[in-house]
Amino acid sequence: RERRQDIPLLLKHFLKEASREIKAESKTLRPDVEAYLCGLDWPGNVRQLENTCRWITVMAAGKDVHMDDLPPELLHSGREVVEPVGGEGWHEALRGWINEQLRLGHVNIAKEAIESAEGILIRTALGATRGRRQEAAKLLGYGRNTLTRKIAELNLDV
Repeated sequence: RERRQDIPLLLKHFLKEASREIKAESKTLRPDVEAYLCGLDWPGNVRQLENTCRWITVMAAGKDVHMDDLPPELLHSGREVVEPVGGEGWHEALRGWINEQLRLGHVNIAKEAIESAEGILIRTALGATRGRRQEAAKLLGYGRNTLTRKIAELNLDV
């Protein structure tokens, strides 16, 4: 909890360890997932983070971990389990992800981050409007046709 800047490194470490233990391919967190996990308050500290990585390694279907691959209690929990950090927390998580991508020599990171952010925005707006695209588009400042086009471009299953 006190050292949020360590969370991205711990996530990578625990995912690698879990995959080694069960002799499976290591999972990769999508930027939105990493940012989300970095923004949570981990009351169980390192042990809870490690257990979450083990769960993801076993339960996530593909190599890339998406938001819907996370344990349900992380997505739909009450405040007593995890508490998202408000304010600048997501900025720091994004900055950490960018620095890590640059350190690893990855390219096209803006495209990946922007597409991921748009996907989160669209899914969240559609969830808030119970799937009503016209209302979701208005919340996002898009026209309905723009929203429909972006859903298709991003291959969103909504």
